[in-house]
Amino acid sequence: MLTYIENLCSIQKERIALEVNISRRDVWFLIVCLGLGFLAEYSFLHGIVGVSYPIFLAGFYIVVFLRFKYSFHHRRIGLLLMVCIWILSANFLFYDISFLHGLNILLIPALVFAHLVLITSSTPIQWGKPKFLIILLNRLVEAYQYIFLFIKTLVARFFAGRRKKSHQTFAKILLGILIAGPVLFVVILLLMSADTMFENLIMQLPDFMLSINIELLFRSFIILFVGFLFFGVFQVLGHKPRMDLASSPGKFNFSDISAITILILLNIVYIVFVTLQFTYFFNGNLMEGYTYAEYARRGFFELLIVLIINWTILISFLKFVHSKQRILKITFQSLSSLLIGMSGIMLVSAFMRLMMYEEAYGFTLSRVLAHGFMIYLIVIFAYTFIRIWLEKLPLLHFYVIVGIVFYAGINGMNLEQFIVNKNIERYEETGKIDVHYLRDLSAIGMIELIALYEKDPEIEDLEYVIISEQEYVKDVGKRPWQSYNFARERMEKELRQFKVRGDY
Repeated sequence: MLTYIENLCSIQKERIALEVNISRRDVWFLIVCLGLGFLAEYSFLHGIVGVSYPIFLAGFYIVVFLRFKYSFHHRRIGLLLMVCIWILSANFLFYDISFLHGLNILLIPALVFAHLVLITSSTPIQWGKPKFLIILLNRLVEAYQYIFLFIKTLVARFFAGRRKKSHQTFAKILLGILIAGPVLFVVILLLMSADTMFENLIMQLPDFMLSINIELLFRSFIILFVGFLFFGVFQVLGHKPRMDLASSPGKFNFSDISAITILILLNIVYIVFVTLQFTYFFNGNLMEGYTYAEYARRGFFELLIVLIINWTILISFLKFVHSKQRILKITFQSLSSLLIGMSGIMLVSAFMRLMMYEEAYGFTLSRVLAHGFMIYLIVIFAYTFIRIWLEKLPLLHFYVIVGIVFYAGINGMNLEQFIVNKNIERYEETGKIDVHYLRDLSAIGMIELIALYEKDPEIEDLEYVIISEQEYVKDVGKRPWQSYNFARERMEKELRQFKVRGDY
């Protein structure tokens, strides 16, 4: 891995003797990419993102298909990534969980870039290994280099026929402006602190700057930046990388004796822990001074961290421990299997703790996601157990595919409806409900609170929550089309039509 990073960093030290030949087709494609930049700015910087995300992706992939003329590679993993990308983007249209939206804003571009690199690479790529991350980083560096050379060539053509000295002077002036910017910012702040008159003069500048329409300049910059970024990425995709990543460092092996020693010590500790769990937790008894909810809160996250540590140890040993002696090999496999067994029992314990905590305090997004993550751990621990005895099975490939499918499945589910239904069921059984959390959860939460008010208007704070949300919707007014979302649209419609019975 260090060798890969050193090779990648060496690109910055070496000047690449490459001239970009700008053809008319390149100019037209640059205009298309700037159009994509405009679509990105119009989709993401004009209110809350909703239907605009899948619309942008549709426009983006139309350009991809036309640019590469449907000549794609790595089609199986490419198709899987494509389906997952569209499921994640559809979440912005159909559901209204802010946490997933924020996560997807970052994750979708990463998946799209990985997808493009895979489907446009004619050479085999081992996408299930860490080396793939270096390939992605290398492609980004190449895109940056191409953009730099393209702009440099444009400037050279602009000064064609003029003196070389003029060309160099322009470049030096541009460099001076870029360097002086942050220096001037610091100096001006210091001078404003030193002199009141100077501070008053500077504070009057915003009035002048507003007449220049700063927002228009900012949006224009975003369009140019994103458009050139797309242009650079599209231009380097489909071509053979300029840096050879085929060379790999020598294999690292970890001592099988050391690994067995570690596994023995870990298993001894876990056997003692699991034995204690069976003496009081699994048989219905509990330590004095703790309620089930308090004990669940105290132990859940600790167990989850331990499980992640176990998983990390297992995959590290499976990767770097290679036993040649049969007795050591069988011992290592047996101890690794025992560690998975202990992890499974702790996983059941963590699952039960979280269920008890939900019964006491209700269902939240983080708790439901924690349940989902534990289900994911069950699947990968089960596969890892099989991999211990069948050494030829790929490990990271499975983890990546299951991880992507699992996360896409979470986005495809109506998770907010599930959480709301569980909290309503808990209210019907216990009379307890957190109306403020359901309001903040999503639009579906607010819709169900309105329905709950019809059944029981005496719930504490429920009427206040509905009225305050009605006032907020009234103040917001009509949202831009980019923010259209089925759940939010339904909620706002019901809030405008609903009339509370109280005197707020």
